[in-house]
Amino acid sequence: MLRVPHPGALGEAHGAVFVGTTVFDDGVPAVANLDPAFLGALRRAAEDAAGDGIDFVVNSGWRSPAYQDQLLREAVVKHGSEEEAARWVATAETSAHVAGGAVDIGPPAARAWLSVHGAGYGLCQIYENEPWHYELRPDAVVNGCPPMYPDPSQDPRMRQ
Repeated sequence: MLRVPHPGALGEAHGAVFVGTTVFDDGVPAVANLDPAFLGALRRAAEDAAGDGIDFVVNSGWRSPAYQDQLLREAVVKHGSEEEAARWVATAETSAHVAGGAVDIGPPAARAWLSVHGAGYGLCQIYENEPWHYELRPDAVVNGCPPMYPDPSQDPRMRQ
């Protein structure tokens, strides 16, 4: 497989991933630095999804604070203000990615599979505007996923 890095990234050591990275790529810091319970849930889900012909791709996982800061700066430029950028990218201090507790999953078929089956693994979409962003919510196994926030700017964790 051709390993092409996502554009603009600081590098793999900071959490950048190559196209085609999976939840089983232990040598990739974006995967290896995920919270162990979260990674275990992702791997169980990916194994079951593979039985349905669905492959999970990690488009982003753990990120260094420097990489998160870079993504936020790029979002400010793209969206025109810090307020608008906050709807898409958290600060390094508040990002679940920096803490190893978030992953952006692709392709669309994997996200569709997770939207149906993810709660059974404790994997929940957190933001309505980010269908790719999943975090571990262990209570979801019994209670289902909690209501989503419209976007990260509405998440109380982002106001720390």
